Amino acid sequence: MRPVRFAALGDSLTEGVGDPVDGHWRGWAALLAGGLAEDLAAVEFSNLAVSGAQTRDVLERQTPAGLELRPDLVSVVVGVNDTLRCTFDIHAVAARLDHVYAAFTGQGAVLMTACLPDPGAMLGLPGALARPLARRQRAVNTVVHALSDRYGAVHLHADEDAWLTDRAMWSADRLHPGERGHRQLAVRFHALLAEEGLATGPAPSPGPEFPAPTRSAGLWWLATAGTGWVARRCTDLLPQLLTLAADEIRHRARGTSARLDLRAAAAASAALAALSVAEPQRRRTATKRTAVPGTACAADARSVVRTTPITG
Repeated sequence: MRPVRFAALGDSLTEGVGDPVDGHWRGWAALLAGGLAEDLAAVEFSNLAVSGAQTRDVLERQTPAGLELRPDLVSVVVGVNDTLRCTFDIHAVAARLDHVYAAFTGQGAVLMTACLPDPGAMLGLPGALARPLARRQRAVNTVVHALSDRYGAVHLHADEDAWLTDRAMWSADRLHPGERGHRQLAVRFHALLAEEGLATGPAPSPGPEFPAPTRSAGLWWLATAGTGWVARRCTDLLPQLLTLAADEIRHRARGTSARLDLRAAAAASAALAALSVAEPQRRRTATKRTAVPGTACAADARSVVRTTPITG
């Protein structure tokens, strides 16, 4: 019997940033891989995620490499970096994710997805700067949840509940989970997969091996790597974010902030509606793909999205 093939696609979250082990990033996907089968040797794990990746990178670079692996299980967790760019376009995000999800499920792979927390809130940005990012992330989460339902994904709500406010769950940069946070992601994904009989090994331990980051570690990060990270994001995003903030302030002064929420929700709905129009052709194309032996029927039977919140 061949090993279970697990491919992880995405950005720094899946790469493992915030969970350093022996000089490299480990992360939730690697922790999860250890619990997919009773014998660790029976799992082939490939982490294709790259820090800073956007949905375009996942579609154009990671997906072709992932498809060559013909995984039984594939995680696609991405979208936050799109919200942090001046090029943000929810229609493009939806179309790219739709192509990625269709490609892997067309091969018969079981798809794993997640809704993610608002980066503005996690970074503690002022309200006028945070609210536009929150709308963008809500739009991405709306699209991810709808497409997860469409493709029968194992879907995790990582955008809510107590873990978001538990400082011990987060690394010094306040944007990536620390070891405890990565373990929470792994534990919750394992529970969902185990319910479907897709994870037969022991659940990852929620207990950390290393101490939580200290305040001095956070200050050191800001003074070293964090400075460069902030500078790169500011160069790309700050001009547009200031424009969005000015629009936010104007609408709040007029009492019309609800219009901005409605506009963002309408854009997400329109993006999904556009995909629905193209769906018949996509499904005809998908039927021509060769499925992974022994997995296609199981994937086709997955018609309802499985979700669970993360708790502290």
